[in-house]
Amino acid sequence: MIYDVAVIGAGPAGATFARLAAEEGRRILLIDGQNERCKKPCGGLLAPDAQKALAHFDLTLPKSVLVDPQIFSVRTIDICRGQTRHYARHYLNIDRYAFDRWLVSLVPDTVEIFRGRCTDVRREDGVFRLTLRGGGRVCDIHAARIVGADGANSLVRKRFFPTDKVMHYVAIQQWFTGANGLAPFYSCLFDEKTSESCSWSICKDDYFIFGGCFTPKDCRAAFEAQKTRLRDALHFDFSGCVKTEACLALRPRRPRDFQTGADGVYLIGEAAGFISPSSFEGISSAIISGSLLAESFGNSTEDGEIARLYHRKTFRLRCKLTLKIAKRWFMYTPLVREWIMRTGVGSIRLWHK
Repeated sequence: MIYDVAVIGAGPAGATFARLAAEEGRRILLIDGQNERCKKPCGGLLAPDAQKALAHFDLTLPKSVLVDPQIFSVRTIDICRGQTRHYARHYLNIDRYAFDRWLVSLVPDTVEIFRGRCTDVRREDGVFRLTLRGGGRVCDIHAARIVGADGANSLVRKRFFPTDKVMHYVAIQQWFTGANGLAPFYSCLFDEKTSESCSWSICKDDYFIFGGCFTPKDCRAAFEAQKTRLRDALHFDFSGCVKTEACLALRPRRPRDFQTGADGVYLIGEAAGFISPSSFEGISSAIISGSLLAESFGNSTEDGEIARLYHRKTFRLRCKLTLKIAKRWFMYTPLVREWIMRTGVGSIRLWHK
């Protein structure tokens, strides 16, 4: 059997595409590599843009996805300059794995789900051959088209668009037991001595999470050095570590870093480069790009036209993310950030009892 579409990756992008594309009666295979032992490392905050993306489909978030506490502000800290500001934000604090499982549960039964990973994909005789591993078995399947929803380290993008060179970070985060009063519920941290990017801390039920994005070379040493600086400067408690997670994260730097696909190969979510280079928020772009590709499939059956439609439909998304490339300059240039924080532009004053 040849599937009409094989979707590699069942995160927000892949699950959204599979749910919507299945309405046209296609034979779709969704390859789901997540399980209890292999989860997407993520801080687990649902930003307003992601909430809006879900609202477009009239979806209501189940209570089982939410964790405590819910968040109304972010504490922004510049370690090198000892500056702190609070900014009003309304994020939903979620269990990221439970959120992904919920999105997959919305996929109709007409979509076949393979629990495992795609280890190879090639074009052969006008179709695509995928090698899948999962459940103690290895098998090959064939599909007329493939959708790469496989994240920053996308096998599909590396295989079919090998000349694309997008900057990567290594995102590392650790979970600690016993969140204490000294740790802010949510903070965004800048420390150019250990990272050119940002870090974060979040309280999630009975755990405290600390993580950040680091350049690949000596990333773990930089992570540990930053923890030491936070312990000394802000008295963060990093005892009781229960697990360490890491993954690649994309940082688009120019419009050509966004790759939507061609010739029967399509990219959505972070595989396409659709992630904010300033905040590394990618759930909203994943949902939007997955829905736009499904819409393009519904408008045409010819690969060239689908590719053109999808590229055109993502124009606003690509423009929005390009503007965030410029926003990153303001956030990550130390002197500019110092001036913004010193003047208090956009910040709020906390009222204490």
